[in-house]
Amino acid sequence: MLAEYFPILIFLAISLALGAILLITGGILGPRDPNSEKASPYECGFEAFEDTRSKFDVRYYLVAILFIIFDLEIAFFIPWALVLDNLGVFGLVAMSIFVAELVIGFFFIWKKGALEWE
Repeated sequence: MLAEYFPILIFLAISLALGAILLITGGILGPRDPNSEKASPYECGFEAFEDTRSKFDVRYYLVAILFIIFDLEIAFFIPWALVLDNLGVFGLVAMSIFVAELVIGFFFIWKKGALEWE
């Protein structure tokens, strides 16, 4: 039974060794001329105007969740499209109901103003 796990053990050992070698090499050969310009956070070309630890508005999270929900529908469309011939009319009706629910949900959040950003 242990012979089955031996390749995994070898893989882990090589991975750990390679990681250690790269970290040590980077520490030895890496640049050592820090200054305030290099150490400053860079995002978009100008100084940050707020503290980086400030709280985000809840609308940011709401839009992110809505994006994930509506983006995941693609994960259902691709397999459905591949087996549509095998599913027949039942598959078409099931996906039509799914799309109708998504459209109703989209219009609901649109009407509630969840997609408005001020």
